[in-house]
Amino acid sequence: MVTSTDEETDHEEPEPNPVQLQSQNSPEAEKQDEEGGDEEEVEAKKEHDGDGVGTSAASEAVSGTGPDKKSVQCDVCGKRFTQSYNMRAHRRIHTGERPFSCQICGKNFIKYDNLLVHIRTHTGQKPYSCQICSKRFSQRSNLTFHMRIHAGEKPFTCNICGKSFTSSGHLTIHKRIHTGEKPYLCNVCGKCFSQSGGLSAHRRTHTGERPFTCKVCGKGFIRSDELLVHIRIHTGEKPYTCKICARSFARSCHLTTHMRTHTGEKPYSCKMCGKSFSENRSLTAHIRTHTGERPFSCDRCNKAFTDKRNLTAHLRTHTGEKPFSCYVCGRSFSENRTLTAHMATHTGKQPYSCNICQKSFSQSGRLAVHMRDHREEKPEADTFRFSTELTEQSSQCSE
Repeated sequence: MVTSTDEETDHEEPEPNPVQLQSQNSPEAEKQDEEGGDEEEVEAKKEHDGDGVGTSAASEAVSGTGPDKKSVQCDVCGKRFTQSYNMRAHRRIHTGERPFSCQICGKNFIKYDNLLVHIRTHTGQKPYSCQICSKRFSQRSNLTFHMRIHAGEKPFTCNICGKSFTSSGHLTIHKRIHTGEKPYLCNVCGKCFSQSGGLSAHRRTHTGERPFTCKVCGKGFIRSDELLVHIRIHTGEKPYTCKICARSFARSCHLTTHMRTHTGEKPYSCKMCGKSFSENRSLTAHIRTHTGERPFSCDRCNKAFTDKRNLTAHLRTHTGEKPFSCYVCGRSFSENRTLTAHMATHTGKQPYSCNICQKSFSQSGRLAVHMRDHREEKPEADTFRFSTELTEQSSQCSE
């Protein structure tokens, strides 16, 4: 079983009162899954060492235990603790008990310190400040984690592959790639997850809860990172830029997929025919051409598709919607990939080059068709495959 910071604390758990909840700050407050940002990073921070984890020397002196002695054992999983109240908090992971409740939003917590940290999401209080860049944090361990970014420090190394990380939590999560361990189980459907944050988000698919709401359009999201990416639709922010062609993206995974159009990398292969793809979701859609499955149907004309993106584009033929507009000439398009191809007529950019004859193209699909001339391929449906290549450029990430 994976150790979580929800299982250990240095302090007794006093009964909360409303005044304390609004004002008290606990510098030893541990991680909890509402800290903003990517879910994987939040989980790593939750498991981060050195922030209120373990028993102090003073506590050991009072209790009569030494640093290597753990006298209290969980009767469910056998995990041992130096203090009985640590064990009581840990057992709530098994029982599901969350006795500490936020009086503002009603969210419940296993530990009192986690509630105190959560209260800061309502008050906006961030008492911990970076002395280098002045960025502020609501938790001390987040600041400790952040300081390693400035220092370039990655002290935690995987003994299997040698990859290094800034926190022990990131290393713990990474090791599950090697072990295949998925210790977090959904008690509704039985699905397992390698991170507690993934399980928390998954549970909302059962409850229908969407606690993260866009203040601009009111759309709700299951995860805070999904809201962060959505807000970029309103702001137009695209912080991830390709160093080869300068194209920018709202999400890092989109940039990762895009880079494969330059490198030619196609790591996802069909086991039936051997065809390879630059992204997993394109492979999933392709496999349906073998199985005949078309799970995405238009509710107006009943036409069915192998990929949800194709259905979304098709629906615009009914609505007439053209949400993608050229900022140069104002012309609008029903698909982002069509706008991307159109922009090349203004910029003259041809970022996709043949590594054999150096001929350049404005679209990766045209380069793919050209490459077949070198391979002496004669595909039966160039137009269809060209469309598929373009679709890969504007895809959503699959994970």
